Amino acid sequence: MISFILIVLVSIVFSGVIIRTKSLASGRKGPGILQPMKDIVRLWRKGAVYSKTTSFVFQIAPSIYFASLIMAALLVPFGGEKGILSFQGDFVMFAYVLALGKFMMIISSLDTGSSFEGMGASREALYSMLTEPAFFILMGSFALFTGQSSFADIFNNLHLRSENAYMIGILAAFVLMFIAMIENSRMPIDDPKTHLELTMIHEVMILDNSGFDLGLILYSAQLKFAIYGALIANFFITSMPFTIAIPIFLGIQVLFAFIIGLFESFMARFRMNHNPQFVFILTSVAMLIFLGVLLVLGKLI
Repeated sequence: MISFILIVLVSIVFSGVIIRTKSLASGRKGPGILQPMKDIVRLWRKGAVYSKTTSFVFQIAPSIYFASLIMAALLVPFGGEKGILSFQGDFVMFAYVLALGKFMMIISSLDTGSSFEGMGASREALYSMLTEPAFFILMGSFALFTGQSSFADIFNNLHLRSENAYMIGILAAFVLMFIAMIENSRMPIDDPKTHLELTMIHEVMILDNSGFDLGLILYSAQLKFAIYGALIANFFITSMPFTIAIPIFLGIQVLFAFIIGLFESFMARFRMNHNPQFVFILTSVAMLIFLGVLLVLGKLI
């Protein structure tokens, strides 16, 4: 329960920290940390407008997308404490619950009948497909390393080995950080502020969403960042008392948002045809983690 509460709290300020970091990096004061959440609340107070060409799929997709993230957050543990939902192989459900939400957003953009939004949906599906091997190789490596197959058991047993586990954990944090950036269509893959037709990915998918639905989509992005940040934090807070684990958890989440802000301030967006190459790098790093696990376990000669 504590993990879910902390994820929700962090999601309220996550985008604000990113925007504030980008503002300070460019020499501007920028909006307050809570401004993105205020904008979302303002959208929640408005009604949604639906095109006559759309069906019920377009209307229910944002709610299912948001519900999928809530379900994923329930699976995330906190240190030695299990998530609200915890069972063997729960990381598989975690991945495919998120995939369900992404699938609904993709078909809702196709439901508008716009070839422009269909273009964005095609790109979104491609990058999501390319990140999936990296996540499963990563979690499969940790399942092999610990002999466990649930999030809570993996994190609980990961730190019972040598300091090599921490090195592997740092590489895993790198992979999860960039998976989160790709899944949320951030730099260097996508620019959430762009309106250039040839380079739009996620933003073009949600052009027809408005009001309450758009607010759900925007908040879901913040929630997804907080979920991945919680997974990263779990590599470093296991077997700690809550008085120490909670500040470290919050600190890692703020650092995560700060790093994303710096990346988006100083790193140029890739050309569209270079994006798949960048995503494949994450799979290569995940394979490196897998080889490191085999080496630590003495199964690699």
